[in-house]
Amino acid sequence: MNLYEHTIIARQDTSPSELKQLTEKYSKIVEKNEGEVVKTENWGLLNLSYLIKKNKKGSYIHFKIKGKGKVVEELEKNEAIDKKLLRYLTVRVKEFDLDTNYFGKKEESENKESAKN
Repeated sequence: MNLYEHTIIARQDTSPSELKQLTEKYSKIVEKNEGEVVKTENWGLLNLSYLIKKNKKGSYIHFKIKGKGKVVEELEKNEAIDKKLLRYLTVRVKEFDLDTNYFGKKEESENKESAKN
């Protein structure tokens, strides 16, 4: 089984309920193709570096997936035709970092680091 980190960027006008539906939709696609969603993170509405389809911001959803290459092919095939999405990216990794929350509040991550030391 390969390990993948997969991120999708939805349009800025996508409602929270629609984001939840997107998350469920792509999680089901992974499971149908004999994959497993290890973790899902909603990074929230973030500024884009440049305009994409006249959008300045996008809602980021990040998946950590175990599966074969077929899973990624099926995901990307579905995402390419989804009008709610601006971009998607899949990266193959050697191992998951399940501890670090990169988009959490800075105070929380500082407290966790000081507790470890």
